[in-house]
Amino acid sequence: MSDFHSVFIYLLVAVIAVPLAKRLGLGSVLGYLLAGVAIGPFALRLVTDPAGIMHFAEFGVIMMLFIIGLELRPSLLWQLRGNLFGMGGLQVGGTALAVMLGGYFCGLPWKQALAIGLILAMSSTAIVLQSLGEKGLLKTPGGEASFSILLFQDMAVIPILALMPLLATLPTMKSPTPGNQESMIESLQGWPKALVVLAAISFVVFVGRYLLRPFFRYIANTNLREMFTATTLLLVIGVVILMQKVGLSPALGTFLAGVLLAESEYRVQLETDIEPFKGLLLGLFFISVGASIDFALVASKPGVVAFVVLGLLLVKFLVLFGVGRLFKLNRSQSFLLAFALAQGGEFAFVLFSIATQQSVLSLELSQILAASVALSMAASPLLLLFNDKVVQPLFQLPSRTREPDIIDEHDNPVILAGFGRFGNIVGRLLRANGYGTTVLDHDADQVDALLRFGLKSFYGDASRLDLLRAAGADKARLFIVAIDDDAKANEIIQIVKQNFPHLRILARAVSRQHAYEILRLEVPDFFRDTLGSALDLGTVALSSLGMDEKSAIRAAQIFKLHDEAAVRDMAHINPDNEAYVSRARMHNENLKRALEADRETFREGNGQKP
Repeated sequence: MSDFHSVFIYLLVAVIAVPLAKRLGLGSVLGYLLAGVAIGPFALRLVTDPAGIMHFAEFGVIMMLFIIGLELRPSLLWQLRGNLFGMGGLQVGGTALAVMLGGYFCGLPWKQALAIGLILAMSSTAIVLQSLGEKGLLKTPGGEASFSILLFQDMAVIPILALMPLLATLPTMKSPTPGNQESMIESLQGWPKALVVLAAISFVVFVGRYLLRPFFRYIANTNLREMFTATTLLLVIGVVILMQKVGLSPALGTFLAGVLLAESEYRVQLETDIEPFKGLLLGLFFISVGASIDFALVASKPGVVAFVVLGLLLVKFLVLFGVGRLFKLNRSQSFLLAFALAQGGEFAFVLFSIATQQSVLSLELSQILAASVALSMAASPLLLLFNDKVVQPLFQLPSRTREPDIIDEHDNPVILAGFGRFGNIVGRLLRANGYGTTVLDHDADQVDALLRFGLKSFYGDASRLDLLRAAGADKARLFIVAIDDDAKANEIIQIVKQNFPHLRILARAVSRQHAYEILRLEVPDFFRDTLGSALDLGTVALSSLGMDEKSAIRAAQIFKLHDEAAVRDMAHINPDNEAYVSRARMHNENLKRALEADRETFREGNGQKP
């Protein structure tokens, strides 16, 4: 099979499997692994030599470590120092020690047991950050602790890589690292070898600190983005070659180069340029891992694999929960931390591969452990689902069952539904001007909180007909819908129109699409959430750019008139229809011409030449 044929298969299966895996909530890493399994020698047999492309794909791992180095800004490390080194260090050390002891009592040499412990201490950064981000949990105490531990694990990969050769217990194997080039200092021993290695590292530090910034500035001045990308790749590949020549891990050198550029003004550009290459090559690496899993070996030892998977999940869960409690996380957040990080990580595959190359672990043992890590990662979404549905509800305070308040205001001319960040401004304005306003809000905490500030409102659902009658809807003149739930707002509007047709309705539209829906309900008076504040900001922006204040204010007014007219005109057109796009373009052109005509009129009125 040609190289192009192999690459085509890898890319095809990635395009199919990864989006499907994400839709199922499994994450991109598991998608790549499952794709590799599908095309591997134990399924469709589309790829029979996954090791052939593994060397090329390992370059993605090197790029990942370069980006990790770029992210290790001293300010960030200092800000997270407590959780980073405290929680992260305890988690990695505690997990490694527990797994090492378990492996030692199972008959493994202590060096092999230590290597396995360090590797299995890693968790999946991709799975955890994606899962917690989708659930909105990254800013919780458990989410922030998870991020700190993951960052420490990423940093710990470098010393673990450096430690691997010292843990070798098996006959030496030829290392199939990328490029498979022999070290130019293999014949050196002792101090000469150490001096050459030290000189190579010092050279990387010197170039990174004193030469790269001016060089990147020179490249940036060309204004050719492809040259910046080429320079970034040149840097990474150059460091890889240098590290290979002196017998060091390429990952160590690229990580160091990234750290040296972490405070550079070009850091963001470097990350942006290299991210696509890293993501694609790393995806190929995970596909290769999935294709190389020896399922025949796993099937021959199902008890061993099950023992490793369950033992890994249990040990990491207990260590993480203990670390969380030690660092004052409550039980709910400690469970979140433990369930989120209990799986093995993507770096385990890299480290198992290197451990095999460095004669630390046998190929058979590495394959069993790699399959176990993959299965633990597959279990991660199920663990988080169990945490969401079973564990977390145990720590939630029982919801307060509260009956609607007795409404003692029946003669106010205004009824206001919703007293949040939008409605309370409207209500305060009306009350400050002497207009009685009966406020209904379905958030009991909001009602109680506002009462402390002297802002009276009533707890109740404004879609209930009996509460509307109790609030005096039969006698009121105006009904204002100010809630931020568009579906609930539409329901309230329908009930009010049907039962109290004499009421004039003023409605808050939380989006342009919601404005369309309100118009379809035949309510002409709607007010879009952010339009006013956005136009205020735009007016100041125009003034800051040199337009005189009166012209800026008038431009905002013209924009508002045209945009509201466009909304009313397009409300009954299906947004998926080509006519909607055509009409939108027409309104944009009309707005542009109206603003140009206004500027022309203003110049003529002030005696200015066009």
